[in-house]
Amino acid sequence: MAYKNPTLGIVASEFNYDITNAMVELAKEHAAFLGCPVTHIVKVPGAYDIPLAVKKLMEQDDVDAVVTLGAVIEGQTEHDEIVIQHASRKIIDLSLQYNKPAALGITGPGMTRLQAHSRIDYAKRAVEAAVKTHKALNEIR
Repeated sequence: MAYKNPTLGIVASEFNYDITNAMVELAKEHAAFLGCPVTHIVKVPGAYDIPLAVKKLMEQDDVDAVVTLGAVIEGQTEHDEIVIQHASRKIIDLSLQYNKPAALGITGPGMTRLQAHSRIDYAKRAVEAAVKTHKALNEIR
């Protein structure tokens, strides 16, 4: 059976909207370039909220892989480290639970707003990671 490009779901944080909105647009463009339909785009308040939306997308039959997008910028405390550590851990747990790729396109922690702007193109990397992982897993079956 010939390989079929995956359908993608995107979950994006609205926090730091100027950055994350640009990431979503770039991810959609790159998915289209790769021939991968985006069936769902879910926007949540912050990176901490991403795992629950990932879980809901993983349960959908029309989603083969999920791309997560966000920008966790350094603040006055270590809050950014806690947010990204817990979000990324739950995202990989969901990927393992549902046997579907979940690509981490959340930048940070410890970055400035300027660094976050310069990493908007990481959205493309996250789309590529989801697609490549999906293809690699299909080769095992």
